[in-house]
Amino acid sequence: RAASGKGRSGSAMIEVRAALVRGGPAFLAGETLECLVTLRNPLPPDATSASSEMLAWASAQIHCQLHASESRVSLPPADPRRPHDVQAESETVFVPNRGERGQCILSTPPKILFCDLRLDPGESKTYSYCETLPVDGPPSFRGQAVKYVYKLTIGCQRVNSPIKLLRVPFRVLVLHGLQDYQFPQDEAVAPSNPFLEEEEGAKKDSRLADLATELLMAATSRRSLHLYNISNSRGKVAAFCIFKTVYKIGEDVVGTFNFSAGDMPCLQYSVSLQTEEQVQEAFQRRCGQPTSYSTHARHQESCLHTSRTSFSLPIPLSSAPGFSTNIGEWLLDLLPEHTPGAR
Repeated sequence: RAASGKGRSGSAMIEVRAALVRGGPAFLAGETLECLVTLRNPLPPDATSASSEMLAWASAQIHCQLHASESRVSLPPADPRRPHDVQAESETVFVPNRGERGQCILSTPPKILFCDLRLDPGESKTYSYCETLPVDGPPSFRGQAVKYVYKLTIGCQRVNSPIKLLRVPFRVLVLHGLQDYQFPQDEAVAPSNPFLEEEEGAKKDSRLADLATELLMAATSRRSLHLYNISNSRGKVAAFCIFKTVYKIGEDVVGTFNFSAGDMPCLQYSVSLQTEEQVQEAFQRRCGQPTSYSTHARHQESCLHTSRTSFSLPIPLSSAPGFSTNIGEWLLDLLPEHTPGAR
């Protein structure tokens, strides 16, 4: 994932390009994000020395923005003790979320990439930014009530010019239980091959990914039959069955309907996979407001004279696992519905 921008002052211009080192823009909380930041003077090399550019400094910082629906969520005022709230109007202070909507609920300490950099015409410099993603934040999420958006913001200032910002969005996945694991201390002093160069951060990320895979497999491979009776005021319609309740993103939710166990016919049924958004009462815009739902997939089928049938609903890769914050709780649910027939 790469992003680029240009800072201009008068006839002068500097190109800034940011590229995440790893292939995709999705990361696990606790993983290390690495980004290469390249600054270039785009003027041709044969330009005069007067065309050289002086950059005062550049910094980078990761932050998470909370965007809340004004019709569904009532947020308290932002914390006035945060320095970026007090100095947001200054053009000489690095404020990563300047101009962003919502509230900044999480940020890493800013890191300086360089100070006093001179770029001659056609010259470029590349700097590496590394940061471990916080494990105590929410996952990336876009719902009806709230949105949690992660961005890497790079700020750069030319001498006697305002700060220019470049933002690189990325996705964060949170796996419950992963933040509680502590890597053994003896792993750092374990024998290694001196002919293979591998950075400690890369080894830790590899161990983190392996552990995440193990935790996911352990949680999602357990099968436990769950049976539910679907009834209405006239009697039992069918028996609804799913084989487990914990799934991975991208996995198919498989279930069955047994209509032979019912007391009355069913003309049609449907099953929806949806996200349920429950906002805490203290943050609700209106007292007793209804829960919000977002549908990801839906299966519908005519079932008259059918004794048994099944369905399969894929969990989209873009969806977020269930999680909770101080504002509310977000869950992935199955909603079965039916159209009964006459006896």
